[in-house]
Parts: sequence; C-alpha cells; structure tokens
Amino acid sequence: MATIKDVAKFANVSVSTVSRVLNASGYVEKNTEERVLAAIKQLNYKPSQIARGLVNKQTKTFGLVLPDITNPFFPELARGAEDEARLHGYNIMLCNSDWDIEKEKMYLGILQEKCVDGIILVGSRLPEAYLAEMLAAFATPLVLLDRTSSLEVHSISINNILSGYLATKHLIEQGYRSIAHIAGTPSPTVEQRLIGYKQALAEHDILFDEVLVFQGDYRISGGATAMQRILRLRNLPDAVFCDNDLMAIGALEALQEAGIKLPEQMALVGCDGISLGKYVCPRLTTIFQPTYKMGSMAVQLLFETIHKGEATAFKHIEMEPVLVVRESSPRKHNCQEQ
Repeated sequence: MATIKDVAKFANVSVSTVSRVLNASGYVEKNTEERVLAAIKQLNYKPSQIARGLVNKQTKTFGLVLPDITNPFFPELARGAEDEARLHGYNIMLCNSDWDIEKEKMYLGILQEKCVDGIILVGSRLPEAYLAEMLAAFATPLVLLDRTSSLEVHSISINNILSGYLATKHLIEQGYRSIAHIAGTPSPTVEQRLIGYKQALAEHDILFDEVLVFQGDYRISGGATAMQRILRLRNLPDAVFCDNDLMAIGALEALQEAGIKLPEQMALVGCDGISLGKYVCPRLTTIFQPTYKMGSMAVQLLFETIHKGEATAFKHIEMEPVLVVRESSPRKHNCQEQ
C-alpha cells in the first residue's frame, strides 16, 4: 500500500507539498499540483482519514457507545445512526459497554483520543457530575440517547413515565388487578417507568405493593429468573409488565416451562417493540419505541452542533411510546392486534 512518502518521491516533491494538495491548504503551483494528483492516481494512494483529520480538525467519524449490542433494541438504533451518518460521508465507531460504567468511561476516553467529531452515548448510567466534567474538559459534541440530563447537552429519550403507564393501564383495562413488574437495571429510565406503573395503579384504585416489583437485568435470562421468583409467591399475580421485551421473552419461557397458559392464566407486556416479539408464541404485547428514528435524529443533532458551534441551542427531544397489542395480554376478543 502506497504511503504519502511514496507519492512525494514519485512526484519529485516534498511530503509537505503532497499534504497541501490533499488538504487544499497553502499555495501549490498548478503544474506541481497536477504532478501530485497524477502520482496519487498512479500509485492508488488512499490518504489516512485520521491523518487528514489531524490537519482538518475532522475525522469524519462519530463514536456510538451502546450498553448491550446483543439486545436487538440497540442494533436497530445503531442502524439509524449509521444510515444517517453515511448520507453525510461519515462513519460510525461502535463501542459496547455491557452496562458497565467503567467500560463507558474507558470508551469515552478512547473516542476522545481518536479525535472523533461527535459522540452518541446510549442508555448511560454515568453520574451527572462525571458528564459535566467530561463536557467541560473536551470540546467534542455529545448527544445522550435514551436518557435525559440537566446539563447543556442534546438528548433524545422516550416518555418513560408514559411507557409504564400505558402498559399497566392496558392490563388493568383487560381486567387484571394484581400486576407484577419486572424492572431493569437501576437507572433514571427504570425509575420513570416505575412511576408510570404506580400512576396507572393509583388511577384505578389499586394499591401499590412493593412485593410485586422484581429486579431484572434487561436480558432474557434475567427475565426468566425474575419470573421464577414471581412463581414462588404465595399469591400469584395475574399479569406482569416487563421493562423490556427481552426480559418479557425470558418471563414467557419460564411461564411455559411451569405450564402456565398466556394470557388465560397470566398476561404479559414488554417494552421496546423489538421485532423478535412478533415471532414468539404467543406474540408479545409491547410498548413500541421508534429506535431507528432516534438513532438517525441523534446524528442530525451532532451535525447541527458541528455546523452551528457555540450558537447551538441544546435540545431535549422526548418521543411518544405506542402500545402495540398482540396475543400475550388481551382477555377481550375485540382487541385489535398489530
């Protein structure tokens, strides 16, 4: 593979002259420029994007930090970000934190070292104080996705209180009165969905019972484990709302292994709207989130920040969740499935 030194030698010029031609910076005589361009073509030289970025202050790369790439919710989001970035000639550098705060910090440091032009941080559980220090120390534009913040930073999230409310309200309207909740790993999102769950119960004069709230981990195995704990209760609930679809699928598996029929003996509602929910049996009722659109919008906000600089007005975009009723929850025959 040809290097910039090979091009300089072939064109009989200095490396700095080749650099000026590549970056359109500084004066180069017309015939010299033509020799350099001919050498680049002849040698099939591909300039290093990182090297050019050090000159132009742009690497044409955005960093995307996800908490769990194995969860189908996040690849859909990443696809939206990648497709939007490619429209503008940018690449995405993907990092997977495994819901680990220390790995989040490590990847943020690596992305800064790589001089990425912007960072999208998804589902972060980093303390506000740490984010504030990071924003003060680095000039890299940042968008928070699936999280809100009081800081001067762009963010995109779903209305999580409404998500918990819609799921619980749907179950109550189907006639279920004892509704358990499998929560995700502690975070602002989890707290907000619990608030929505409690609001729907209170609205229908159902007392909140903390015994019916169980800790999960956003994975199928965590949902199955939480459901097994529910099945050991002396008085079984007749419905369960899970903080994401993967845990709901794990819960469904545990119910089927225990010989419990859905929704005749216990109803189930998930959250996220991943496509996998349409292919389990019974098909999963869920709270849909527009993940692809959220990823695309995050990249648009980065471009807005890059182009407007300090004049940028930071935005918090809150998107509305949608209840998608399928087979795992309805008692009434007139419920429309999607």
